[in-house]
Amino acid sequence: MRVTTKTNIAVRTLMFCAVNANRTVRKSEIAKACNASENHLAQVINLLAQKGYLVTRRGRGGGLELGREPEDIAVGQVFRDVEEGAPFAECFNPKTNTCPLIDCCKLRLAFERALDAFFDELDSVSLTDLVSDNRQLESLLSMANGIASRNAADCAAPAN
Repeated sequence: MRVTTKTNIAVRTLMFCAVNANRTVRKSEIAKACNASENHLAQVINLLAQKGYLVTRRGRGGGLELGREPEDIAVGQVFRDVEEGAPFAECFNPKTNTCPLIDCCKLRLAFERALDAFFDELDSVSLTDLVSDNRQLESLLSMANGIASRNAADCAAPAN
C-alpha cells in the first residue's frame, strides 16, 4: 500500500498548523517547510477546509489555521476524507470493475481485512499524537524558530 502525495501533503499541512497553533499561517510557509508545490497544496487546503479541518481567510491578514482541536482530528479519518472516492483496487469500485474473478476472489476479502486494520490503527492516532513532545518536528515546522529551506524527508523525520 502506498500513501498518495495528496494525503501526505494533507497530513503535513495539518501538522504544520498544529505546531503553529498560536498564529495564522500562509500557504507559502507550508509549501516551503514541507517541500510541496503551492498549486498542489492549494487543492489540498481547499479540500481540508471543505471537510472542516481548516479555517481559511482571504485578504491581507488571511491565511489558515486548524478548524478543530488537534485531539479531535483522527489521522484515519483524514486519510478517508482525502482519498474519498479513490478505490484501493479495481474490484473495490463496482462501476469500473472489469476483473473476471470478482465473484470468487479471496484476495479482495484479505484486502478488506487489511484496510480495516490499517484504518483502525490510524483512527487511534490523533493530530495531537503526531505533534506533542516532538521537538524535532517542532524545530522543523515552528514559525517561531523561522523556517529555512527544507526537504520533504525532513518534514517526515521521526522524533527521537
